[in-house]
Amino acid sequence: MPRHAPNHPVCRHCDGFPVVSITTGDRHRDGTRVTVQATCRTCNGTGHATPASLARTGW
Repeated sequence: MPRHAPNHPVCRHCDGFPVVSITTGDRHRDGTRVTVQATCRTCNGTGHATPASLARTGW
């Protein structure tokens, strides 16, 4: 049976993918790529948006 997802709104800026790895084009000595991790600034890496009503009240 499928499990139900929590009822949290997904961040509009990252679409629920808050941390991504971006390749720089360089390579390490062993041949693997150099990557940089970027985190969504809007949701602070959670992937969920804060409802507007809670943001206004300061929750």
